[in-house]
Amino acid sequence: MKKTVTMAVVALGLMFAAGAWAQSLIDGTITKVDTSAGKITIKHGPIKKFDMDDGMTMVFRTQDPAMLKAVKAGDKVKFDAENVNGQFVVTKIEKGK
Repeated sequence: MKKTVTMAVVALGLMFAAGAWAQSLIDGTITKVDTSAGKITIKHGPIKKFDMDDGMTMVFRTQDPAMLKAVKAGDKVKFDAENVNGQFVVTKIEKGK
């Protein structure tokens, strides 16, 4: 019984963490994809983790070049980014609805 309760608590914790992470994705619209430079331009809303209270249009590098083939200008997306050595890098991107 104790093992079942522990497994249930762990499962709920993982579900909560996944939901919280999904909610932290940033809404944006692709304005340009430059595959030769490995960059993507995204018009996005606020990014609290970078202390950006206002939306803006920014050029990002991508963690994986394949991400650039999955989107095109005009696509609405949800994405995550990190600051890597002073450069903003998209680490996850998915088409929005």
